[in-house]
Amino acid sequence: MVRIRLRRMGAKKTPFYRVVVANQRSPRDGRFIETIGTYDPLTNPPTIAIQRERATQWLVQGAQPSDAVARMLKKIGVMGADGSVLAPAEAVAV
Repeated sequence: MVRIRLRRMGAKKTPFYRVVVANQRSPRDGRFIETIGTYDPLTNPPTIAIQRERATQWLVQGAQPSDAVARMLKKIGVMGADGSVLAPAEAVAV
């Protein structure tokens, strides 16, 4: 199964994450299919930069987001509150 999840980058005690599409069985920082965004929790407020079109395309194809990524996708308007994928026109309207 393909998942959209966070891949930890950065130095010790200064985490920085890439939002990647990876096989569920791959290690957290291991092999991945595609990078679709970044997440920086150390900025105030935390910076979320995800390519909406690519995220929507992977979700429509059946990729499952991790819990943290699902919260981010809901926050930027790619997913609805019930977990459904919003169409690009609906995502812009939100």
